[in-house]
Amino acid sequence: MTQPARVTLPATAHEPAVAVPAIGQGTWYMGEGPASRADEIRALQLGMDLGMTLIDTAEMYADGGAEKVVGQALAGRRDEAFLVSKVYPWNAGRDSAIAACEATLERLGTDHLDLYLLHWPGGIPLDETLEAFERLREDGKIRRFGVSNFDVDDMEGLYGRPGGDSCAINQVLYHLGSRGIEHALRPWHRQHGMPLMGYCPLARAGRLQQDPLTNEVVNTLAAEQGLTPAQLMLAWAIRPVDGLRDLIALPKAVHLEHVRDNAAVLQATLDDQAVDRLEAEFPAPFAKEPLDVV
Repeated sequence: MTQPARVTLPATAHEPAVAVPAIGQGTWYMGEGPASRADEIRALQLGMDLGMTLIDTAEMYADGGAEKVVGQALAGRRDEAFLVSKVYPWNAGRDSAIAACEATLERLGTDHLDLYLLHWPGGIPLDETLEAFERLREDGKIRRFGVSNFDVDDMEGLYGRPGGDSCAINQVLYHLGSRGIEHALRPWHRQHGMPLMGYCPLARAGRLQQDPLTNEVVNTLAAEQGLTPAQLMLAWAIRPVDGLRDLIALPKAVHLEHVRDNAAVLQATLDDQAVDRLEAEFPAPFAKEPLDVV
């Protein structure tokens, strides 16, 4: 049996290297109402059962509601999960980030995060955020920190600050119809040995020229590979590039059938011809583009 696809986060001065599933579970738009809560909890728990043990959330999602859903889903099984959350830029100050993280931990019903991200660049000096992240790490409230929606210039600025080179990951928009990170940002990450997370890997977001899920080539290839179009897009997103698998995709699913479909991609492989056909249909940009965000 094929081993499930995994991505390794490098060791830090305080934590050993850790391998996580190449497909995690996103939670954007979860927690927005009681009607769907039981389905959301059930979906996250099934995903865990099927190997998607990395769960990504944020204080922004439903104003903390998604974190509460995740906390309920992880009740009694927190140790099985690699848990990620994100702080608003305006909460990322020297002291405000501490308070924000503590509120996140309370909503999640846990005493620590495996990874805590600055949700996007903001007006608070990065030195303050880095100081807060280090205090949280020293207190055992987070194990690693990272960022989200940072472009190359942002990453260079982060790396130029004390402690910035301990950043574990950068979470950015990435899917077949939005490949801008491949021109400059992904090479920068590879040069520095830092993986990426890709949110919205099934498209429907960003500066889309066309929706890959309705594209004829995507649908034809999916049928040839024995996959759904969504599975094909996930398999492409986490594909090894030049022999290295360094991107974690974060689809969100509530329907159990979709959860099973997503998890099955951990065992899927695409042949080189299929990848070439997809990339010819949705080519990467020839020049640097502004970072695509949602």
